Amino acid sequence: MKTYNSLKIVLILTLASCFGACESFTEVDLPQTQLTGETVFNDVSTVTAALSDIYARMRESGLISGNGQGLSALMASYSDELVAYSSSSAAAPYYNHTVSAMNSSVANFWNTGYGQIYAANALIKGLENSESIEAADKEKLKGEALFIRALLHFHLMNVFGKIPYITTTDYHVNAVVHRQSIPEVYQAIIADLSLAKTMLPDAYAVSFRVRPNKAAASALLARVYLYNENWASADAESSTVIGNPLYAIVQDPAAVFLKESSETIWSLHAGLSGTTTIDARTFVFTATPPPFFALDNTFVNAFSTGDLRRTNWIGSATNGTNTWYYPFKYKQIINTGTSKEFTIMLRLSEQYLIRAEARAHLGDLDGAHADLNVIRHRAGLSDNISSSPENMLEAIMGERRLELFTEQGHRWFDLIRTNKAATVIGAIKPSWQATHVLFPLPEAEIISNSNLYQNPGY
Repeated sequence: MKTYNSLKIVLILTLASCFGACESFTEVDLPQTQLTGETVFNDVSTVTAALSDIYARMRESGLISGNGQGLSALMASYSDELVAYSSSSAAAPYYNHTVSAMNSSVANFWNTGYGQIYAANALIKGLENSESIEAADKEKLKGEALFIRALLHFHLMNVFGKIPYITTTDYHVNAVVHRQSIPEVYQAIIADLSLAKTMLPDAYAVSFRVRPNKAAASALLARVYLYNENWASADAESSTVIGNPLYAIVQDPAAVFLKESSETIWSLHAGLSGTTTIDARTFVFTATPPPFFALDNTFVNAFSTGDLRRTNWIGSATNGTNTWYYPFKYKQIINTGTSKEFTIMLRLSEQYLIRAEARAHLGDLDGAHADLNVIRHRAGLSDNISSSPENMLEAIMGERRLELFTEQGHRWFDLIRTNKAATVIGAIKPSWQATHVLFPLPEAEIISNSNLYQNPGY
């Protein structure tokens, strides 16, 4: 595993490219020079700047980035949301199900994921050792770092299966880590998020919701519990968020992804003032045929007549003969002076869908109907009237498909956790194999650490 061998990791904070004109992102003056570990932890403002650097790295590259090598694009291509149009693009082997252990995007997921986890661990350790920062500030900042660590491990586990859960910056320990069982990883994720909940404040630290608060930890916990089939805890955590007066469903679908959205629980700042989201620059196209990928027509046709998500969240381009469709949740692709959209990582709609699914499993069909219909009503649709738990769960999965498309791999992960990937993807992808439910570990990692081993089929 590629890690640095000291806590004194150099955190390069580049004003020109990341933070120079950020709108209320850090609300601190960022240092003009490089910072070593010792310097960072002398002052709360420099720790905040270092934390902001981690968020910027997460936005720009790796698992949750909206670029062409993030989960949103690649898992949408791997499932049934996107069609790849360029054989040379990063998405092509995902769309064709020909991903190998030598694939650079697979290595990018692993290396950037664990690199960002290392940075979070360095922050945690530095805070614990600092004698200069007040206890209350330490707690809030550590809560954010724990949240980041849990989030990244959660995504890595869903991509690779059994993974090492890294909680140290000690190179000698990290160089010989082994893969832990799924229950062990879930236990560690839940422990980190539960602790983060006790440390994070109810209010947001800055003007916009670009740093997680207590509700963000609950929202992520709700998702984790759902995937782990702990229905009662998923219900409880999502209810905590839904009942929080900070959040409300935005009734106009066109306004859901604006930076002021009351539905946003946590988002990634766009960067420089006026910068558009990476997601918009990745997905929106005007040239035809599409340069990289477009929405699958079968998916586009899955929307019911009158579904406002179809008219508001999907754009199109035509050459006069053929029409192609693209995700249009984020609409701004040209600098707007003041950024209008931030990339949303957690939003209230998902919490209603989580609670609906949990309640269906718990036998509370009335509660499941009520939650599902909140989402349907905003889409301009009538009530769902499923009369059995099985039909209810099928309806919820259908709604998740239409609500959460091209957002951080939701569709693919839903297919995996409900054991439907073989049925759905196997029917449309000739190269599908049962072992494709997990990605291969990067070959270089297995070579460098004999305690790691390859997933079946690779």
